[in-house]
Amino acid sequence: MAQVQRMSRLLVKTLRDDPADAETLSHKLLVRAGYVRRNSAGIWSWLPLGKKVLDNVCRVVREEMDAIGAQEVLLPALLPKEPYEASARWEEYGDLLFRLKDRKGGEYLLGPTHEEIFTLVVKDQVSSYKDLPVMLYQIQTKYRDEARPRSGVLRGREFQMKDSYSFDTTDEGLAESYRLHREAYQKIFARLGLDYRIVSAVSGAMGGSASEEFLAPAAAGEDTFVDCPNCDYAANTEAVTFALTPVEGAAHPAAEELDTPDTPTIESLAELLGVPASATLKNLLVKVDGEIVAVGVPGNREVDLGKLGEHLAPAVVELVTAEDFEGRPDLVRGYVGPQGLEKVRYLADPRVAPGTSWITGANKQDTHARNVVCGRDFEVDQYLDVVVVEEGDPCPKCGTGLKLDRAIEIGHIFQLGRKYADTFQLDVLGQNGKPVRVTMGSYGIGVSRAVAALAEQHADEQGLYWPKEIAPADVHVVAAGKALQTELALDVSEKLAAAGVRVLVDERPGVSPGVKFTDAELIGVPQILVAGRRSGEGVVELKDRRTGEREELTVGEAIARLTA
Repeated sequence: MAQVQRMSRLLVKTLRDDPADAETLSHKLLVRAGYVRRNSAGIWSWLPLGKKVLDNVCRVVREEMDAIGAQEVLLPALLPKEPYEASARWEEYGDLLFRLKDRKGGEYLLGPTHEEIFTLVVKDQVSSYKDLPVMLYQIQTKYRDEARPRSGVLRGREFQMKDSYSFDTTDEGLAESYRLHREAYQKIFARLGLDYRIVSAVSGAMGGSASEEFLAPAAAGEDTFVDCPNCDYAANTEAVTFALTPVEGAAHPAAEELDTPDTPTIESLAELLGVPASATLKNLLVKVDGEIVAVGVPGNREVDLGKLGEHLAPAVVELVTAEDFEGRPDLVRGYVGPQGLEKVRYLADPRVAPGTSWITGANKQDTHARNVVCGRDFEVDQYLDVVVVEEGDPCPKCGTGLKLDRAIEIGHIFQLGRKYADTFQLDVLGQNGKPVRVTMGSYGIGVSRAVAALAEQHADEQGLYWPKEIAPADVHVVAAGKALQTELALDVSEKLAAAGVRVLVDERPGVSPGVKFTDAELIGVPQILVAGRRSGEGVVELKDRRTGEREELTVGEAIARLTA
């Protein structure tokens, strides 16, 4: 038997207006409908209706994780410094970590993710290949000190996450654990009712090799991904690659210097010479762990500093400042070119391929050079995909122009390999009696973020319309106001609950029918059952919240429909 929730006793306060600080649809509606309440920047309380939705998401996640043989554990959120110092992530995470000290001066952090701790748990509990493979997971509160927490529960400093980890003795075993998680994630997001894409991704601070993201397309998304309209290619923009294609056999005149006064920017240079920006070579100077490095890209493209940072991690990448040019006469601000650069490592995007010719800085004030050819006049120390991806860039798989879209990251899976096993010397005794180094996978789902993603994708002008699997109730019964209508609404609610239907009934005295109807639309339970003007005849109205379809039914018909 399910429980009847009465609006008259429920801790819920709906709002008619959007919160002043709300920018995204999910932020507005989750607050207005009484699902969450803001405590401070990036920190939220889940109210009764919101907790039910959150718990339903957790239930779906648990069921599918259990189905692949994963075992649930619960590890602490307050973690010692030493494991993260051993993995170098104490420094790599930088300001994102919440760090604290106990009364004795011991250093701790609030866990952003738990690879280190899970590795140590398995090291303590597992000794033989016979104990593997094993998959462990938890649903735990995580912490990241976001510089600009925003968008409600979409990007908070405290959030709910499911993180799981696989431990295998072979790469083939890891591939199988990865496949199991990938398929489980597809089932989870399908059951939740999320529209999603699986895209290639980069591992970042997590480490490892193979990596895919599960993205929910939404205008509020902070991730940009590309989708090929002609084939199945999809990727996070940070993972998009461009093929290095040398230009062979082209004859180029010798490089020559040009007098180009007051042209420190690509725009001013292109205008003076009457050439497209794409004919010029932009050379961005950055510092990599304090060392000045030049990055070359076509003049009509921008350097994606996030991409560059991912390629060079764990090194710290930052832009040079005016002070960095002092004492460096070889670096002329606004007129840097790769030819003749001394003591500067030169990185370039694959578009700056051997045999391509450019107009670029001549390393002299007010001077540029043309016919500067890659491979003849300068060499590239390392090629990296570092440009900001644009609509129409060629698909790496088929060459068709790519499409750009915004999305919310709801899941991420990694084949970590032996990074953390090496750090903590996680070995087991193999079949031949010799130690075998364990290989790992890491798999995350943003549980609270999934709630926000659902709110973004399942809403209209009136409010939310939750998928049945995660809604706070199956049916929202509304008593239009009079005693007879309230009596019928409560009677129907009890009968539905007895049949296992989760019911939210609005029998609030003194509240107008208009307010009740508005709240029902805003709260977004999948079915709305109204005991209204024909209650005396035993007739009620059933409305589908998502489609808006209405139908008058007898009480018996309505109960049969809702319990089918």
